[in-house]
Amino acid sequence: MTRPALILSAMAVADAARVLTRAGGAPVTEDMLRADIGAGAPTNADGTINIVHYAAWLVQEMARGQ
Repeated sequence: MTRPALILSAMAVADAARVLTRAGGAPVTEDMLRADIGAGAPTNADGTINIVHYAAWLVQEMARGQ
């Protein structure tokens, strides 16, 4: 059985949390992503996350904090 491909431009929050945890080596939870969304992180109209847009938002937020 093959796994469906993950679409980086439209990931469910749970899938995004798993991918980001694996990619970064530090835990990223759904709650963390939902908190970021509440703070203004971009989402698609259907509530999915574009990982590239989310990463750009994170960089922008980190730059503001310096």
